[in-house]
Amino acid sequence: MATDNYLCSLCPRDCGRTRDPDNGNGYCHMPSVPRVSLAKLHFGEEPCISGTKGSGTIFFTGCSLKCIYCQNSEISGNDIGRGKPADANALRRIYKDLKDKGAHNINLVTPTHFAAEIARSLEISPGIPVCYNTSGYEKPSSLELLRDKVQIYLTDYKYALKGPAYRYSSAPDYPDVILEALDRMYDLVGDTEYDSDGILQKGIIIRHLILPGNTDNSLKVIDNVAEFARDKKIIFSLMAQYTPHGSIEKYPELQRCITEDEYETVTQHLYSTGLEEGYVQDLSSATDEYLPSFDMSGV
Repeated sequence: MATDNYLCSLCPRDCGRTRDPDNGNGYCHMPSVPRVSLAKLHFGEEPCISGTKGSGTIFFTGCSLKCIYCQNSEISGNDIGRGKPADANALRRIYKDLKDKGAHNINLVTPTHFAAEIARSLEISPGIPVCYNTSGYEKPSSLELLRDKVQIYLTDYKYALKGPAYRYSSAPDYPDVILEALDRMYDLVGDTEYDSDGILQKGIIIRHLILPGNTDNSLKVIDNVAEFARDKKIIFSLMAQYTPHGSIEKYPELQRCITEDEYETVTQHLYSTGLEEGYVQDLSSATDEYLPSFDMSGV
């Protein structure tokens, strides 16, 4: 277990606040020992992640980005009571349990603020690919902790424009941070590779969720991903599943799903870029069926 107090600089917030195994007063409000809200086989990821047997998904409590529209706001806030403590040894036991259930991979959801203890847990390989499922708001130095430990980066690319990054996540530096993070992720895992069943074994999936009233941001994200992928093999996943969640009372543009016109504008632009490998969600995906019950089972 990580037993020492430390001043945290794991995420780009660089809050420098004290975190110890039981408490934390930094931006994420989480202790140094991870809190886990749910561990289960999950079938709602991209087909090359979920496959037929499911992705061994571990949902961590707290977040260093805290988007106001977060669909997992039930566990992404400041309440450490929403998760059970799981140090490196406990995480290894969870990995083994998920692997024994047939998981194609270990899928670490919102792991950034626990990267140090996660890295310790992966000093012994779980024996199946590890997927780091992140907001994209990452420091290269923290990603470096995961070298040779993580094989797949499943990263959001939320914002290419500073306006919505500041308005919705209080992170105007996100557009610069994500570009640097993508470069490091690619340095760490390289091009996509699959097994004989089409299950991803290593590489990068870049996700983008279309937000209502923000098509300009989505178009810029797509342009940037197309440039990034020009000489690389990566997967791009365009998501249309936005539904109103979180603390959006003061943001009328987020109090609806995306329109058919917004969807068509963004998808047609994507098709024009030549990005070849990836997924596009149907507009009908904007439902609550993707939300799990965070009952701390499997921990």
